[in-house]
Amino acid sequence: MASEKTAKAPKKKTGKAGKNDKTTLVIVESPAKAKTIEKYLGSRYVVLASMGHLIDLPKSRIGVDVEHDFTPEYLTIRGKAKLLKELQKYAKKAETVLLASDNDREGEAIAYHIRNSLALKNPGLEIKRIVFNEITPQAIRDAVKAPGVLDEDKVNAQKARRVLDRLVGYNLSPVLWKKVKNGLSAGRVQSVALRLICDREKEVESFIPEEYWTLEADFKKGRYSFSGQLVSFKGGKAELGKEAEVLAVMKAITSLPCVIADIRESERTVNPKPPFTTSKLQQTSANRLGFTSKKTMQIAQQLYEGINIGSTRIGLITYMRTDSVRVSDVALKEVREYLGTHYPAELPAEPVIYATDKKAQDAHEAIRPTTLAYSPDTIKEYLNKDQQKLYGIIWERFLASQMTAAKQRSLAIDVAAGEAIFRINSSRLVEKGFYKVIKLLATKEDKETALPELHPGDELKLEGYRPEQHFTQGPARYTDASIIRILEEKGIGRPSTYAPIISVLLERYYVTRENRQLVPTTLGRMINEILVESFPTVVDAGFTAGMESMLDEVEENKRDWVLALKDFYGPFKARIDEVMENLQSYRGSLDEATDVVCEKCGKPMVKKLGRFGFFLACTGFPECRNTRSIPLARCPRDGCTGEIVARRKAKGRGREFYGCSRYPECDFITYYKPTNSYCPKCGWFLVERFDKKRGSYKACINPACDYLHSQEDEHVTIN
Repeated sequence: MASEKTAKAPKKKTGKAGKNDKTTLVIVESPAKAKTIEKYLGSRYVVLASMGHLIDLPKSRIGVDVEHDFTPEYLTIRGKAKLLKELQKYAKKAETVLLASDNDREGEAIAYHIRNSLALKNPGLEIKRIVFNEITPQAIRDAVKAPGVLDEDKVNAQKARRVLDRLVGYNLSPVLWKKVKNGLSAGRVQSVALRLICDREKEVESFIPEEYWTLEADFKKGRYSFSGQLVSFKGGKAELGKEAEVLAVMKAITSLPCVIADIRESERTVNPKPPFTTSKLQQTSANRLGFTSKKTMQIAQQLYEGINIGSTRIGLITYMRTDSVRVSDVALKEVREYLGTHYPAELPAEPVIYATDKKAQDAHEAIRPTTLAYSPDTIKEYLNKDQQKLYGIIWERFLASQMTAAKQRSLAIDVAAGEAIFRINSSRLVEKGFYKVIKLLATKEDKETALPELHPGDELKLEGYRPEQHFTQGPARYTDASIIRILEEKGIGRPSTYAPIISVLLERYYVTRENRQLVPTTLGRMINEILVESFPTVVDAGFTAGMESMLDEVEENKRDWVLALKDFYGPFKARIDEVMENLQSYRGSLDEATDVVCEKCGKPMVKKLGRFGFFLACTGFPECRNTRSIPLARCPRDGCTGEIVARRKAKGRGREFYGCSRYPECDFITYYKPTNSYCPKCGWFLVERFDKKRGSYKACINPACDYLHSQEDEHVTIN
């Protein structure tokens, strides 16, 4: 469908092209980018979109000649032939072709294949490469005035990456097909990410929480109320393991005066953070806005390719795939002029320069607004809510990065009550600095605590005690933000791959997302165990990071990619053959017999694992193809005999929900996952809930019931 839509676009320009003897054809990757750029160029330019790659390796076979220097077999992608012919037709009418795909490895490869295809049909045609970091009138005009040539080293790096991934994926996946089940896949980077997630899950499961208590006291002086936490008792650190110990402290100090024993003041400088890289944008977006990495990149792509602002169309941010914090001199000049007008007191004497990580490719600037003429407030009517939020944090982060540091003054006040010491912590900004522009990025820690004027010896009024039970927290499961952070730290993947890595794991059902946490499935764990045991080197983080460094060296013309692949492929293929011969089969090991009878043929049904999780399938397959969802709970509706099952809208896409198996006769649904427990108060099933304060917990699905489940509550479990 995408190629058909794009193929129609050039026909609108036929008349325009005919009025000029020769035109310049500009080829970009997406229709949105084409739409923006064609507004900046005159009538002698035709701007078309390639819709990404047109030429690639075949899908049905490995497509790499391992006997002859890993020569790739490139073909026109199915469904793209018509579009390629359209580009060739318009190239024939053009005087010059400018290839304007993204300025990264993938973009260079797209331009490389288009150049070869156009040159084949139009010998002698002038074909040039143009690059830009932002889609603004000036940036595009500057790029068009100074066309260059293709970067062959960057093309080789992409070719090496594509061939390497194909060699790994097309050799590992058949092992899984033969030994586990059809339709599985393994990949050079995705399998390492899966291992990290599975290793973390083992840590989560093996962690044994320990009980501890805290004791806070609420104080008052005048109209001010504040609290302090017990930090020491009888001269030692306050370590309260049981409730009885807390009660003993409270009993010992009850009715004693609460007097300020000590006040300590300190001051610290809080420096602004550098502008966003891809990984930091995805992490911050996940933590502050709740966006998945995939959603963040989709919105960033929209902001980069162009937004209609009244009668103007412009790219609002610079290229969104970058590992650099570098900012151009032009952008620095603009931001300093803006700050000089709006925040003169917070303008440092010299521009703030941030150091880019040594592992970064530094091909692009940091992610920043293309112009400060469009503040988030002035253009909010042209953006949807998600675009507004993401643009807002990019704007704030960039502006703040070039402002003065903030100064924070902190107070630590010790209050003595007999042999107990309670500590009150307070902080306030004495110089706001860059915090003057921080809104969406503000955290709880940034908020000030108001206190009256206090002095040693002052007696405070005790309002009461607040003992609270806690349990030590084990390692947290990975989220989109934390897995991207660890991948970046370990040098695994690149800015363009972080979001796709997570998406592939979710799509393959190796991992599920629960309360924003990435949890490995039974299938994911099995795949990981097989790969770790059979191919420990391939799924080793250090090895994968080394492969990424190798690709960087190819791009820098420091390494021959064919020789590098030869070093890898020989031992790898030998291990593949050995595992294929000797590894035990796990096929059918995840199937589980049930007492459920097929309502169509009367044969027993078996629990099997499919693309979206477990389901029931008739053992009479292939004669009987009946399948059913796994029942999770009894339907709570009065008189209904149905069961609650997992369902999805739009043929398996979209958010999972849970509804009655008797739909449409019964329309009961919930978006909360049922547990195997029932409420002792009303008999409805309990569901999994999550909030930041309590974490994961169980609660009754009945809206008329206030039952909240805890570990101590008795409950009925499904047999």
